[in-house]
Amino acid sequence: MATFPSIAPKYGQQKRSKPLTRTVRFADGFEHRILFGLAEHQNPKIFNFTFEVSESDADTIETFLDARAGTESFDFTPPGESSSSKFVCETWTKSIPYLNRATIQATFREVFEA
Repeated sequence: MATFPSIAPKYGQQKRSKPLTRTVRFADGFEHRILFGLAEHQNPKIFNFTFEVSESDADTIETFLDARAGTESFDFTPPGESSSSKFVCETWTKSIPYLNRATIQATFREVFEA
């Protein structure tokens, strides 16, 4: 299992929860909602990170993400979290605003695997 390079994202990341729910709506207006899946896997997190780094660190991040191409998971400990989780990164952008500086914006989606 690969581990994300030890390059910290910029402070101010966004964390979203996306509970796995199923809803059944009845004709009389009532609805029934249930969580779907195993108890510990019902609420995956989605993080939006911004990395403002040197171009060489940006190349390291981009090479790492390119090698997985959104299909292979990796271990990562988000800032402020106590333990690592498995994530995939299906989308990211890289910009170079200044000489030898780069910004990578990436979305990490938590996944549950054996």
